[in-house]
Parts: sequence; structure tokens; C-alpha cells
Amino acid sequence: MSPTCQFPAPKPVSSPARQNNPLYIKNCSTTYPDLKCHYVAHTSIDLIEERISATKHADQYLGLLYAMEELAVFGYITNTRVKFIIVTSLVSDVSIKDQDMKNMFRRIHNAYVTLVSCPFHDPDGKQPITSPAFEKAMAEVTTI
Repeated sequence: MSPTCQFPAPKPVSSPARQNNPLYIKNCSTTYPDLKCHYVAHTSIDLIEERISATKHADQYLGLLYAMEELAVFGYITNTRVKFIIVTSLVSDVSIKDQDMKNMFRRIHNAYVTLVSCPFHDPDGKQPITSPAFEKAMAEVTTI
């Protein structure tokens, strides 16, 4: 169950809740500290909020939110306003296709739906996600 895209593996993957507190941040990079991942996640939340308040989006995939240094930040929002963020490296010889990013976000969204469908999951959105099944699903998504 791995995507067929031809671009560098995501660096951090973030899943902020409706209240904009990060529920899950996974740093897949050894070159970027965790603090930078948190910074990117919080700035991305602000951009997602601006984008969805300015226009009505029919598509949950928000596309490229911004590029910073050598990173590209992509966003996705569910119909319950849970936001997903993926950050990848910008490599000059590799193009990132929107369809590949959409597929990755759909896989993350499916893993999240599976998580919140569990009757033992506390959906208050205040505690970080610690589910081993969700962690395994994120490992599969980030292993490209």
C-alpha cells in the first residue's frame, strides 16, 4: 500500500484538529528539527484558515499552500474541519503532481476516519494521537 509518486518522501506530516492544535506531527527528516516542523504546521494552519474563509472550496485538497526555503507545504481539510499538512523537499529534477498528493491525503484521511471510528477513541481533539494503528498507517504513507 505505497503511493506511486516519484518525489521525495514527506518531511513532516501534521494533523491539526478543528481547534487548530496539532493532534499528530511526524518528522520524517533528520535534517530539520522538530521545532521547525511545529513552526511549519502552525503557519500552515493560518494559511488554510485564510484560504477557506476567503473562498468556498468544493475540493478538500487545498494544493500547495506555500514554499519556504527548500520545502513545499500542501494542505487538505476534511468536512469536519480537521486539517492535514504534508511538507516535502523541493528537488529541481522531480515534479510533484497534484494527483499524487491527493492520493496521499486521501490515505491519511482514511487512516484518520478509521481512528475516530474506534469506540475507544476520545474525539475531544485536545490530546495528541497515540494510536499504534494510526502510526503504522502514517509510516506506510511516508515511506515512498
